[in-house]
Amino acid sequence: MQAILNAVTRRKGLTAVVVLLVIVGIIYARILGMTPDAQEDLVWFVRDYLPMAMFVTLAILLFSGFPVAFILGGLAFTFGIIGYFLDMFSLIEFFNFMPRIWFQAAENLVLVSIPAFVFMGVMMERSGVANDLLYCVQVLLKKVAGSLALAVIIMGTVLAAMTGIIGASVTMMTALALPTMIKQGYKNSLSCGCIAASGTLGILIPPSIMLIIMADLMAVSVGNMFMAALVPGLVLAFFYLVFVAIYARVKPEVAPSLPPELLHVPKNEYPGMLFKSFLPPVILITMIKGSILFGIATPSEAGAVGAFGTIILAIGNRRLSMALLRSVCMTSARTVAMIFFIVISATCFAYVYRSLGGDDIVEHLILTADLNSWELLILLMVVTFMLGFFLDWIEITLIVLPVFAPLVAGMDFGDHIDSKDIVFWFLILMAINLQTSFLTPPFGFALFYLKGIAPKEVKIQEIYKGIIPFVILQMIGVVMVMWKPNIALSLMKSVYDY
Repeated sequence: MQAILNAVTRRKGLTAVVVLLVIVGIIYARILGMTPDAQEDLVWFVRDYLPMAMFVTLAILLFSGFPVAFILGGLAFTFGIIGYFLDMFSLIEFFNFMPRIWFQAAENLVLVSIPAFVFMGVMMERSGVANDLLYCVQVLLKKVAGSLALAVIIMGTVLAAMTGIIGASVTMMTALALPTMIKQGYKNSLSCGCIAASGTLGILIPPSIMLIIMADLMAVSVGNMFMAALVPGLVLAFFYLVFVAIYARVKPEVAPSLPPELLHVPKNEYPGMLFKSFLPPVILITMIKGSILFGIATPSEAGAVGAFGTIILAIGNRRLSMALLRSVCMTSARTVAMIFFIVISATCFAYVYRSLGGDDIVEHLILTADLNSWELLILLMVVTFMLGFFLDWIEITLIVLPVFAPLVAGMDFGDHIDSKDIVFWFLILMAINLQTSFLTPPFGFALFYLKGIAPKEVKIQEIYKGIIPFVILQMIGVVMVMWKPNIALSLMKSVYDY
């Protein structure tokens, strides 16, 4: 008996496979023993609930410790085969993976900027530029609880707002700030939550690719959408800052300050510290992101200049060496490979899920319900939030908006909001809601990006725990804009005299 236990302990993976095969064999034998009518009823039952089973399986496997990309790709293949035997999925559809991967990921010019931004973040972290910058900010905010986390949120919001590229913002902030936060003793969940939440604001604060796509689908002005989304995005950033400040004040152990002797800098040394540690990286980041914001350069061009600029900063600080450059290149290459592997696997997963009818189930439930305007709006918000757990914002936007655009146009909320403003109001509510799709497990892309380059001691469970308060704050933002539409509409009306 002891020999068997030792063998099981040594070969856990093989043991799990054997147990799984035994379970499958038992289930198959039970099915063969059923009557033909019972077998047919079982097949229809499995068909109805197969998409849900796919989602539940993903949620369970993400806690297994296997790489996320392998889990997503493996589930796409496995459930595609199951769908084939149930006449729900054709084997030829596996070939559709290639054009979807090519046209959504490999041909996406926005994603070209990710390698450069990853290199930029890693170089700033490894060369000590990021540490110097964050230390300088801590000295300036030394009397504020959680000063490092507050600095990270501010920087993440600025980066996200100027790029609109979630992958670039989150990966760069993770490489730049997370090691410093861990070294200082910050709680992993709080550190990851600050980085992921502030990085995803780029999908809401203009210029945002999502707002452009929404405006095109609903045939409304992109400029109006940009103005309507600006205030809600800044309100969310303010919520994050208030939450972190209060949390750090109530529980100092989750966001410890540096010892007073390390934060003490004579006032006559402030100008030199600002000139050396603060201004160079801030000017570089501002120039890079500003060139994107004002249309001077594309994200890929600005990212390349930024990567070169961090090398210049490292030379200026006398920290650049061939060993450092080799290490940064190797880390950046592994990170970029991980990110694109996840994008490819997620694309395959989403395709199989939709092919098995996952989105049809949601659409059918909504369209068959007899709801008034408020009930329909609340239901759409709930459904969008739930879809964000396992679909990308692009998928959700293309599923929900074309189907429900006629219903939204016909909504009537009486004196609460003018009929001409309903479409803009609804789209901003959708945009705030869709921001959660980057943070909600198991399919949040920001979590994938963060986990891919975070140190090994940061567990996926800590990341999931860290985003919970920020997701709650985002839902509070949805409720506020729903309650007071002028939070989103007042700036749009004043700027464009709408």
